[in-house]
Amino acid sequence: MSRRGLLRTTAAAAGAVTLPALLAACGKGPGDGNTVSIGSNASDAVPKKAYGNAFQAYEKKSGKKVKVNTQNHEDFQENINRYLQGRPDDVFMWFAGYRMQYFAEKGLLIEISDVWKDLKGFSAAIKQQSSHGGKQYFVPFYYYPWAVFHRKSLFSQRGYEAPENWDDFIALAKQMSKDKTPVAFADKDGWPAMGTFDYINLRANGYDFHKSLMAGEEAWNGPKVKKVFDLWRELLQYCQPGALGRTWEEAAQGLQKRTAGMAVFGMPHPGQQFPKNEQEDIDFFAFPEIDPAYGQDAVEAPIDGFLIAKKSRNVDAAKDLLRFLGTPKAEDLYLAGDPNNIAVNDGADTAKYSALQKKSVDLVSNAKQISQFMDRDTRPDFASTVMIKAIQDFIGNPKDVDGLVNGIERQKKTIFSQPVG
Repeated sequence: MSRRGLLRTTAAAAGAVTLPALLAACGKGPGDGNTVSIGSNASDAVPKKAYGNAFQAYEKKSGKKVKVNTQNHEDFQENINRYLQGRPDDVFMWFAGYRMQYFAEKGLLIEISDVWKDLKGFSAAIKQQSSHGGKQYFVPFYYYPWAVFHRKSLFSQRGYEAPENWDDFIALAKQMSKDKTPVAFADKDGWPAMGTFDYINLRANGYDFHKSLMAGEEAWNGPKVKKVFDLWRELLQYCQPGALGRTWEEAAQGLQKRTAGMAVFGMPHPGQQFPKNEQEDIDFFAFPEIDPAYGQDAVEAPIDGFLIAKKSRNVDAAKDLLRFLGTPKAEDLYLAGDPNNIAVNDGADTAKYSALQKKSVDLVSNAKQISQFMDRDTRPDFASTVMIKAIQDFIGNPKDVDGLVNGIERQKKTIFSQPVG
């Protein structure tokens, strides 16, 4: 899902960035106990309609009215901080992991541990991703794994085989380069390339180092991070040039139009750019092994869901809606309209899952560790003010790795020495 200008909100709160006016989704006037409003970032047609299916079912079940205030996905994220401190909707869509924890620490969320007492079907790991300080703030709705996506038909026609290790991956890219761009690539939005960094880091240095690095506990100018950028530079020569001027949609269209052979993406990204009659041609393989000590143990699988704003005017109605959204039925209704994601509730009906969804479930269920994504696993101010620019600088000039990582480390020390929020 698009995250352009990721959480510039944190920098804005510190006076570093000027933001537009509050989101138009902000509610006005006194709350209506029979109406619950939702701040939605589901501006793309497929998820917007799928969410509508779930909300309509709740209206029919409860007799209450759901008012959905949809904003452009990027605009919603760029304004989220001021939105929550202004006059937000009762419920809003957001992300698990640090993205949720950050706003919990700032006191901008309502604790919903009482809602969780009524929920069933969520694993301990999912509950952990929905909690902060032993309290729950988030109702998860679906997840989507990141992997290396491609067309089945292309691999079949050309005799390409999914690589299991880095050397095989580079060899496949070299083979593909004879007649097409091997890897579709984009970073105009400021976040897509983060997935490639995460996977190289997870494969080269392991999950524990990745988490510590995101937490500011490891040096960015040490040999392990330099190795990540060195490996990435090796892959860049096989990626679409001009990535800084290309959106993720355009990169995914390259995969769909067969001008590119592979793409490191989340499951919804190619799914939203392929017409329905070509969906079954989408396939993926797990990001290849780099160090056998870590294998392919970790999978990047961000979780999306719902929270209640601290300034909600209808907390009881908001909690009632979240109790419904935390049921298998609600997830089934959503996924019937959007097969590009995976239900997080163990009770959801998987009988109608596509082959791609079933393969995604296997990928995640067999993982030893699950990461959320760089912009969700680290401080938002660090992701937005340092890493977006740093990665784009690297893509623009991949030769000066020492200068790049030294600059990141200096900025990291400054940001992580300050309290969150």
